[in-house]
Amino acid sequence: MKQISALTALFMVAGLAGCGGDVATNSDFTAITPTEPVSDWQLVWSDEFNGTRIDETKWTHEVNCSGGGNQEKQCYTDSSDNSFVTDGKLHIVAKPAAAGAPLPYTSARLNTKYQGDFKYGRFEMRAKLPAGQGAWPAFWMLPTDEVYGGWPKSGEIDIIEAVNLKVVADDGTAEANVHGTIHYGRDWPNNASSGKAYLLPDGINPADDFHTYAIEWQEGEIRWYVDGYLFQTQMASKVRFNSRGEAVGLSHRGWFAEYFNIISGELQTQWNSAPFDQRFHLLLNLAVGGNWPENVNNLGIDAAAFADGQAYQIDYVRVYQCGQDLDSGKGCETVRAGYKDEQTLVTGEAPIPSPPSSGVAQNLTIFDGTPNPNWPAWDCCAGSVPALVADADRGDVYEFLVGPQPTVNGFVSRSAFVTAPGVASPFDASPLIENGSISFDMQVVSAPSNPASSWMFKVESNENTTFAELPITTSIEGVAPVTGQWQSYTFPLQMLADAGLDLSAIDVVMIFPAWDTGNGAIYRVDNVQIAQPATASPELVIFTDGQNLAWPLWDCCGGTTPIEVLDDETHGLTAEFTIGATPTVMGFNTRLLAAAAEPFDASALLSEGVVQFDVKVITAAANPDSSWLFKIEAAGGDSAVELALSAGNGGQEPVTGQWATYTFSMQSLSDAGLDISAIDVLMVFPAWDTGNGAVYRLDNVRIFNPNASADGPLTLFRDAVNPNWSLWDCCAGSTPQIVTVDAPYGAVAQFEISGSPETVLGFLANEDAAYDASPLLANGSVSFDMRLVNAPANPDSSWLFKIESSGAASAVELPLAAGNNDQAPVTGEWQRYSFPLQSLFDAGLDISDISVIMVFPAWGTGSGAVYQIDNAEISNN
Repeated sequence: MKQISALTALFMVAGLAGCGGDVATNSDFTAITPTEPVSDWQLVWSDEFNGTRIDETKWTHEVNCSGGGNQEKQCYTDSSDNSFVTDGKLHIVAKPAAAGAPLPYTSARLNTKYQGDFKYGRFEMRAKLPAGQGAWPAFWMLPTDEVYGGWPKSGEIDIIEAVNLKVVADDGTAEANVHGTIHYGRDWPNNASSGKAYLLPDGINPADDFHTYAIEWQEGEIRWYVDGYLFQTQMASKVRFNSRGEAVGLSHRGWFAEYFNIISGELQTQWNSAPFDQRFHLLLNLAVGGNWPENVNNLGIDAAAFADGQAYQIDYVRVYQCGQDLDSGKGCETVRAGYKDEQTLVTGEAPIPSPPSSGVAQNLTIFDGTPNPNWPAWDCCAGSVPALVADADRGDVYEFLVGPQPTVNGFVSRSAFVTAPGVASPFDASPLIENGSISFDMQVVSAPSNPASSWMFKVESNENTTFAELPITTSIEGVAPVTGQWQSYTFPLQMLADAGLDLSAIDVVMIFPAWDTGNGAIYRVDNVQIAQPATASPELVIFTDGQNLAWPLWDCCGGTTPIEVLDDETHGLTAEFTIGATPTVMGFNTRLLAAAAEPFDASALLSEGVVQFDVKVITAAANPDSSWLFKIEAAGGDSAVELALSAGNGGQEPVTGQWATYTFSMQSLSDAGLDISAIDVLMVFPAWDTGNGAVYRLDNVRIFNPNASADGPLTLFRDAVNPNWSLWDCCAGSTPQIVTVDAPYGAVAQFEISGSPETVLGFLANEDAAYDASPLLANGSVSFDMRLVNAPANPDSSWLFKIESSGAASAVELPLAAGNNDQAPVTGEWQRYSFPLQSLFDAGLDISDISVIMVFPAWGTGSGAVYQIDNAEISNN
């Protein structure tokens, strides 16, 4: 078979405006007998072609010379020379046209519009297909009402097509593929299609005899059959949602629709049954030539194949509908084992919804002398391997080359190209849009041999759902590469967004000479990053070893004057409050100043910020029923939130004489109604009119992002268990212990399995303390150190890692060794295990709601095991 270039083929398929698509064959030709249809397939329409003429109550001829939108070379006629019924069959014949005709061939195209329109069912044809270079028969469907817009927005279903059957390739093989395809999506030329080719078993050619071709179409699913064998399944896309109901990806990438919301007028992408949820009609036609057949096999049109006419013979066309459920078409499926496996279920072209932005600005280093395993260097199309080479001035840099085969080079973070230990990690740069950029340094070692070549910069996101491609000279520096010189290039994220890039899921960054002009180019790249200038995380220190003069100590109503007093060595100077007989509340108030200080804007801390402080009760309130409260106000009291103080410490009330830390997330305060952009009062106090006699101290009163600390976002265990989590035995009733071991570990968590009953062990979040790891998706991981003290008595035991969201709504279980380069635990040795959040997310975990982390021997094999865990965390490490 003659080959066309990958780019030419891409443009050719993208330009098809009707039936067709050059779909690679990847079929299992082993004959598998499908399950017979159930009895509720009910025949509702058919044409057996037993008469002497075409039934005009069922079929309408289309008469035109428009070329089908595909540059086809026939005029469609209603002449009996091109379509007729004889011997119980419909014949559609393509013939040379008379001299002077608009196009060189004539043929026929028939449809059932307004005479046979159906939503869901089984659509079946028995036919013998025509042969020859340029022959393009089809049995297909178009929407009758175009509810979602013009082609292809309202869809197209190609039940069967073939091109150039029996044309012999250089290797002696004859073309024998049949194709099933659907078209959908956006307006041309951004339309989408997906499908599959199929070869009949035992070398049978569809042009040699009659075969049965069918689809079964139901709500959200279409299946294709040849002679009863189910060779392809396509489905509507299925959206993945996190615990907040936000779309975070697709669990299946199938078809999609894009149309205007009739209420809002907004153009929306829909991942549901649309557009294949409306009535369609049938079409039969035989085209000659066109964009597809003329660009494959032996190219062009073989006039000799049509000299005496080329016939498409149809024995019958039948339509069945499922009596089980006419509304959905479900209940009569003719399926076989594996009909949704990798060989049968087709991946569609639906855009993947970007996970919601965390709103947290994080930088990404793609390469700075050390390869980022999540972003390997990459040659798109020519098969070269970018090399890590030593530069005399810079150390290790990446070197790319372009040969005769056209290609682009750069860095990629897609699962198809990332290998272990890396994990595909599309980057959310949307929080950086205001000040961020993509930047890199480049040195051209050898310029392309084509003097007209120009250099390009391209960024893609979300599997090329969106992209921005710009000349390299549009960078801030505005310079073209000079051979032999290192030069810096910076592209503001705002510029890329304006050019059409979705910043929320960047997965490819490319630097290359313009397509097919780069032969001979060798160039080096360093310091590739997506970043913004370093800025300090907003933080308000209200009291630590002394008061913030803009936030004075305050007694609302009791007339006392809070004071600063020395406490223990750890706390030093603290704020002390005393409550007398007059009811009051106390805390810190920036409104007291004659010229009030600016309220604190905590908006940038919404995702990860907290209000945190230490409390120590010196003397409890005389009223034994008194309870402690926390209250925070904003914008002069226009908004406020009041909570039980214990809500900030796992339900623990203050204990007289003991310091305790209380933490309230900014997200929860905002959700409760606080305007976090103008915080101006913070209070801690016994409930109104119950506090007489209370004396208490506050220290380390701050509003800040705790994840800016070196310890990372969530430490589950390091010398002690996180107060919002507990050591946990699922099922056997044991109590995991904290034991002391040799340095450098110190206090560690120890788990034991006695044998009966069976159990799993690990860490369990307290109620309402599940952890949202969404901000860490790009670079974060779940990691811990583990030492096996005593191995399980069962020598065949294997170790597992499991992580769940609240209520086990989602879970991922993996071999423990997967977190340590396939190394299983070794008795007596500490080993580090790390599981990237991206891989856990890809496996189906809702990372916005992590509540259980388990490490354990496989169920029923762990008796006798003793093991220890330390430095367990979810962090950017």
